[in-house]
Amino acid sequence: MVFLNAFLIALREIRRNLTRAFLTVLGVIIGVAAVITMVTLGQGTTEAVKEQISNLGSNLLMLRPGMGFGPRSASAGVPNFTQEDAVAILEQVPGVASVAPVGRASLSTIYLQSARTTPVVGSTPEFFPINKWSLAEGRFFTAGDLRSGEAVCVIGNTVRRELFPDRGVSPVGEKIRLGKASCEVIGVLAAKGQMGMGDQDDTVVVPLTTLHRRLVGHTTSQDIGLISISAREGADSDALIGDINALMRQRRHLQPGQDNNFNVFDTRQIAETLSTSMRMMTTLLAAVAGVSLLVGGIGIMNIMLVSVTERTREIGIRLAIGARAREVLLQFLVEAITLSCIGGVAGIVLAVALCYGLAALIQVPFQFNPQINAVAFLFSAAVGVLFGFAPARRAARLDPIEALRHE
Repeated sequence: MVFLNAFLIALREIRRNLTRAFLTVLGVIIGVAAVITMVTLGQGTTEAVKEQISNLGSNLLMLRPGMGFGPRSASAGVPNFTQEDAVAILEQVPGVASVAPVGRASLSTIYLQSARTTPVVGSTPEFFPINKWSLAEGRFFTAGDLRSGEAVCVIGNTVRRELFPDRGVSPVGEKIRLGKASCEVIGVLAAKGQMGMGDQDDTVVVPLTTLHRRLVGHTTSQDIGLISISAREGADSDALIGDINALMRQRRHLQPGQDNNFNVFDTRQIAETLSTSMRMMTTLLAAVAGVSLLVGGIGIMNIMLVSVTERTREIGIRLAIGARAREVLLQFLVEAITLSCIGGVAGIVLAVALCYGLAALIQVPFQFNPQINAVAFLFSAAVGVLFGFAPARRAARLDPIEALRHE
């Protein structure tokens, strides 16, 4: 009953000074909204990164020449792989489910009046399941197409949109020009969307033999710039990478003490590393945003001290007619907590609206996290207790006679 009366009196005092109350809790509102927004968007971004990396393939390892994952200049002068390297990995490394040697080129792509430059990938039929590609329409090329070097291709969604703007017309069965050769479109890949490294849908996939014989010319045996490797479910990725490293060092004639001139990337490890980095960044941003809550708490303490000064005579009357000091302390403490809780609720509402809008703007999933909202609200209430105690204690320790003399 005492708490209820204190709460009702607190609401009455807040209503009497609505503008001042709003300005007082504004810092808490901003602090709570900032913390929740940073954490929610950080979690959404982490999930988006995981989703993008999972779209690269299931249990996917990527074997590349050079010492890094960066631009081509990082591997300048380093020999590419051969198709025999891919076969050796499949046959000699335990835990490998399938491999797909990949050759790349950038060629002009023409259909009627539409023309553009498009990344062209040459590979084997295993390329599609390893990299989790599915079809929107048509079919993938087959092992028979690969053996005979058929002039067929599967195009990505971006290429389809640019070359075939009329969505009512199916590109399957149409012929497009890749470089100097004509190629029949036999399938359209389902959209994957943007990735950190670019638009995944801006691609044309052809049989590796077609790329070599018809499009770029087979000038060297070392023409494989990437080998995609699918690990068996449950395989130890560290052991698998170690076996691949040992095999490739042997095949590339590297002596003991020489650094590897190739690199194996595990998409699961990349996902874990990026997720850890995102979580650390989110925590840092939330901590910085949490400073706003402390600033809001200082504002509450300042206004409560002003309120004690303004209501000194009222406090003196209450003490003179028998109110105990702890009741006065409770009254002002409840008022401070009520202000901070109102700010916390308003901050949560603002944060949800901001997160919903910003998530759509930056294209990350909106994930409402009840836990972080509850923590932010409890923290705002704790701020009210922490910064409201000093003014409440000051009010409770007033001398009734001196308080009654106050004008």
